Amino acid sequence: MKYPQLLFFPALLLFISLGCSDRTKTGKNPNEQDQKEVIKQTLTDMWDAIEKEDLDRYASFIHPDFTQFGETDTILRAGKEAEIKGIGAWLDESRDIHTEMDEPRVTVKGDVAWIVYYWRDRGTTHGEVFETRGKSTRIFVRENNKWLCIHGHYTLIP
Repeated sequence: MKYPQLLFFPALLLFISLGCSDRTKTGKNPNEQDQKEVIKQTLTDMWDAIEKEDLDRYASFIHPDFTQFGETDTILRAGKEAEIKGIGAWLDESRDIHTEMDEPRVTVKGDVAWIVYYWRDRGTTHGEVFETRGKSTRIFVRENNKWLCIHGHYTLIP
């Protein structure tokens, strides 16, 4: 071939363009940071639904295969129905619930994400004021472009 460099440069340009993606200088997809914020906001929205005693809205964030290890549970709570029933019972006996998140760390791997964080909550249950704090892990799965909570693990901090 008389001019092999004529093929080399277009091939090089194609290779470079295919190898480059929409990534930041850190090597992370910018969308990953957006998804981390969506996970934090989803959890905040779940708590907001509880605070407003909107059980239907809360349920919209829960995956049908939801499981949880609660703060004082001795057994695994499994299924969306069980979660909604448990939160509904708590709402029936509680008032002025408020929860806050500290030091959240979100990891997103495709359509699965988890968040670890410390929480503080307060309110009134059975007429008694409570204030608790703890640490938690929540796992989310993305289905139909919506993040749903599929597992929660909560531990009280004395």
